[in-house]
Amino acid sequence: MRSDEGFAAVPRIAALRGGSREVIQSTLAEFAALGLRRGLRVAGMIEEVTDCSRGDCRSLALRDLTTGDLISISQDLGKGSEACNLDPAGLAAACAAVERAIEGGADFVILSKFGKLEVAHSGLLDAFRAAIIADLPIVTAVAPSHAEAWTDFAGALFTYVEPDMSRLDAWWWAAHDGAAAIAAE
Repeated sequence: MRSDEGFAAVPRIAALRGGSREVIQSTLAEFAALGLRRGLRVAGMIEEVTDCSRGDCRSLALRDLTTGDLISISQDLGKGSEACNLDPAGLAAACAAVERAIEGGADFVILSKFGKLEVAHSGLLDAFRAAIIADLPIVTAVAPSHAEAWTDFAGALFTYVEPDMSRLDAWWWAAHDGAAAIAAE
């Protein structure tokens, strides 16, 4: 019996679903902090709302888990605009930062979500690819509206996990133990 047979049942990507954006991003932040306390090198981005002063909470940023920097991903489209205000330049900078962190050495990657831009082959998609190529565990979030595109992208590499620290940590240890067994062979 191969030691990686159990690992095959524990995909390297945990995709959170079943909670609000706030709950999911909070869970990702808490999991990143737990990883850092364990002495792990955490790469990735977590979404933060930076300005709700207008009442619409349309100012978003990504917190770089390696540097702590806040990268704006919103652009001001003017008063009354109803268009999507995501800033492609900010997202490109965030993606490049994650790729640099992976190249510099990371133990796992947290990416805020697989969303509409990733479905359209932009956003943080190259960061997802870099983490997969580096064979790193990934934690992300996927909204039900993007589940089909996510499955097309990630295939058998993922499992859904509820945004709950005990369930996420159980996934981590199962995936980590499987990776350790493969490395020992």
